[in-house]
Amino acid sequence: MHVVHLYPREMSIYGDLGNTRTLAARIRRHGYSPVVHQHHPGGRFPEQAHLVLGGGGQDSGQVRVEADLEHISDRLRALARSGAPMLMICGMYQLFGNAFITVDGTRLPGLGILDVTTHGNAKRMIGPVVLTTELGDVVGYENHSGSTTLGAGQAPFGTVRAGFGNNGTDRTEGARTANVIGSYLHGPILPANPAIADHLIGLAAELATGRPFEPELLDDAIAHEARNRQVRRLVRR
Repeated sequence: MHVVHLYPREMSIYGDLGNTRTLAARIRRHGYSPVVHQHHPGGRFPEQAHLVLGGGGQDSGQVRVEADLEHISDRLRALARSGAPMLMICGMYQLFGNAFITVDGTRLPGLGILDVTTHGNAKRMIGPVVLTTELGDVVGYENHSGSTTLGAGQAPFGTVRAGFGNNGTDRTEGARTANVIGSYLHGPILPANPAIADHLIGLAAELATGRPFEPELLDDAIAHEARNRQVRRLVRR
């Protein structure tokens, strides 16, 4: 199973590298063989890609990867159309949208895979988050100054129960189109929410093998307890 991590040097802050490590470990525990590729600016995109990850970064990091992202944009759009699962966090979530407009007005065009637009702000949105999603309760930690608005008809990744989310006003967090998920949640998100990791792995396994996903029964009791404690601490019943 080929996993591609986009721009791990420029776009992997606040623990996002842990998502790649979690996926590789869980792929092995489910009885499959992971091959992890790191794609850097100017590098050749891997011939095989069954699951694609991207993380957060500063505005300067987004500027550094912009040209390369445009260079591989057709490949990423084709993978998204083919059903390849993708998880894009924070800065890469913004670049998978229509555009990111920085605080000084610089417009960085996005891939348009997700129908979202982000504007930079002087004020940051920081703190723990609890979401309701189709994959159950999801927890994480956000730290972003970008305010993201969903286009008409664009589904969010989840509904905010605690925290700011996309913009602090409409209670949406992230975006989801087909098998592509964008989110502001660091933490990193996957160790704390193994159901999301296994959802991505299941889709990638079917893409890689042409057969239904055959998961092993894994003991995630510690992750579940940690997630439930965050929910109990932050959500008022």
